[in-house]
Amino acid sequence: MRITRLVNARSSAVSENVAPRLQPGIFDFALLDTPLCRSPAVLSAFLLIPFFTLLYPASARAEYVVLKSGQRLVVTGYQLIGDTYKLQLAGGAAELPASEVVAIEPEEIFHPEPRPPLADIPYADFIKNAAQHHGVDADLIVSVITAESKFNPKAISRKNARGLMQLLPQTAARLGVKNIFDPRENIEAGTKYLRELLDRYDNNLVLTLAAYNAGPLRVEQYKTIPPYRETISYVRRVQQTYKTRKSATPASAHTATDTAPSAKSGG
Repeated sequence: MRITRLVNARSSAVSENVAPRLQPGIFDFALLDTPLCRSPAVLSAFLLIPFFTLLYPASARAEYVVLKSGQRLVVTGYQLIGDTYKLQLAGGAAELPASEVVAIEPEEIFHPEPRPPLADIPYADFIKNAAQHHGVDADLIVSVITAESKFNPKAISRKNARGLMQLLPQTAARLGVKNIFDPRENIEAGTKYLRELLDRYDNNLVLTLAAYNAGPLRVEQYKTIPPYRETISYVRRVQQTYKTRKSATPASAHTATDTAPSAKSGG
């Protein structure tokens, strides 16, 4: 950050890149201890700085704190208190002696904080927990729920499949579900069933989705996607949603899985 320090009454203002002693809302009255700064006009201008800071807050930019060692810390906020800098970091806070700080500079490129992978997704905590518990990609769970129920926990299909992941009562009972309409239980059981199918079909996503929709017996019968319009459409819709989510979310933000499902076709 570049600041102007008033040296004395006879010198002009000079700009130097130094560790700043001013921060929005924090005023260093030591700068007033010069003849020029004692004039009423200059004093009034200085005293208005905090006021204008409140009206026009600093933009949401990160800054570099440059240390004597050459290290550059990315901070989102800082404050000089006495001889100590209090720094706001992305992962918390830290304190440094002011003597260790060479300069504070604007970050050349501002990188916004990445959105969480399940941002704006209903029942995100249940999905995340089930994904971690069973080693199933959270994006795949979201894609299945989107196709099955559009996140309606009370949904009932014509075939009597129920809840968010549209479990048949007999499947839910086998998986230990007590309340099929409870979002946590339904997601946990549906994810466990997905894990079973992924293991059964060697992580073949197409066959897994086909079996989830039409049942494993039909997949075994045809050795590929059963020739049902509903099942073919279902597999395509889930795959499309899954592909869209994977391409829109940074790889580092995905919930880790034990084995990623393959998109290869069955047969």
